[in-house]
Amino acid sequence: MANPVGAFIWYELMTPDPDAAARFYGAVVGWTIAAEPDPGAGGMDYRMITRSDGGHAGGVLGLTEAMTSGGARPCWMPYLHVSDVDAAIAAIEAEGGKVQMPAMDLPVGRIAMLTDPQGVPIYIMDPTPPPGQGDMASDVFSEDEPQRVRWNELASPDQAGSMAFYARHFDFAFNDKMPMGAMGDYCFIDHHGVRFGAIMPRQNEEQPAVWLFYFGVPSIAEAQRAVEANGGKVLMGPMEVPTGDWIIVCLDPQGAGFGLVGAKGD
Repeated sequence: MANPVGAFIWYELMTPDPDAAARFYGAVVGWTIAAEPDPGAGGMDYRMITRSDGGHAGGVLGLTEAMTSGGARPCWMPYLHVSDVDAAIAAIEAEGGKVQMPAMDLPVGRIAMLTDPQGVPIYIMDPTPPPGQGDMASDVFSEDEPQRVRWNELASPDQAGSMAFYARHFDFAFNDKMPMGAMGDYCFIDHHGVRFGAIMPRQNEEQPAVWLFYFGVPSIAEAQRAVEANGGKVLMGPMEVPTGDWIIVCLDPQGAGFGLVGAKGD
């Protein structure tokens, strides 16, 4: 695949109610989430998220009662590109990471779910491009396009440990930071010429140790109204960020956290 190792190549919403998620994110972001599970998902309730331009933004995994009783909770998850899933598992386990879902082969590639040494859940994936499209690249992340993830942010319980881990295994570089006073440093992630996120300290133990993704929207004001009108909750913002964009951080009706980024709007 054309994406470099360490790239964010897919995003997945884990939710107990995919139909409700389809209604909510359709209203807020403009996505279409399939009404029925993908027939190739091996019996799981897995549905594709489609953008207005026809491309995919990610997938939705319906959480079963067995999954939730085993500790699964509504959240958004990243898929990080690796060249060898089994070698990556061994290296991550050697540092204290834990396998949550053993490596498995799917038509789209080999995947596994782990928690990193700081307890943050991630997928790793060695993708299999469609026949004849070996140079295909994932476009689920974009620095400026709507309906894509535009920023990847981790509030880590061990910021230094997270930065060292992702630099070592996923080629993240940390060249700049923005001091935030008592909140600590906001350390930007550079990856093969793209600044696609940041790692910051977790502010309290109640804050989930998960990646937070900011989806691009044309108007933050309009998106905020849609969040609140459709059963979601705004936790932070609106606030302006140094790029001139505006952001809000939200919970969807099932409890999964996410961010939105775009023009202020009115």
